[in-house]
Amino acid sequence: MAVAVKKITLWRTEVENKPGMLAQTLEPLAAAGADLQVVMGYRIPGQETRAVIEIHPVSGKKITAAAQSAGLSEAGFPALLVQGDNEPGLGHKLSKAIAEAGVNLSFMVAQVLEGRYSAVIGLENEEDLKKVSSIVRKVGAPAKKAAPAKRKK
Repeated sequence: MAVAVKKITLWRTEVENKPGMLAQTLEPLAAAGADLQVVMGYRIPGQETRAVIEIHPVSGKKITAAAQSAGLSEAGFPALLVQGDNEPGLGHKLSKAIAEAGVNLSFMVAQVLEGRYSAVIGLENEEDLKKVSSIVRKVGAPAKKAAPAKRKK
């Protein structure tokens, strides 16, 4: 299966790093019926008292209002959502191709579930987003296996 590459807008907030902040931030979105595909929460390295929450998608008046009421706003940096069939070594193959193109990733978060991968890639600028998008389309799909040779009768 081909790889799907989509430019996305992450919504982000910084919060106090304490129990319940993720649930508190997501509560208005759940109440508004948001169907989130990406939820990331993590402590800011070197700042034990601060954390970041990032989500996607936020669209429509009701969901946007809920996100804003939770303190979320557009993150302001380009990001990609990449999905496709997994294969062993794919993460290395992608990261090597991106490095060879001279692109420094802001972040990459990926997971595999039932043979399919999903990754969010954050970039420093739109030029890098275009480069990585092209690279992922070329490299991010699993290699096609050669058809078995036909036997001669």
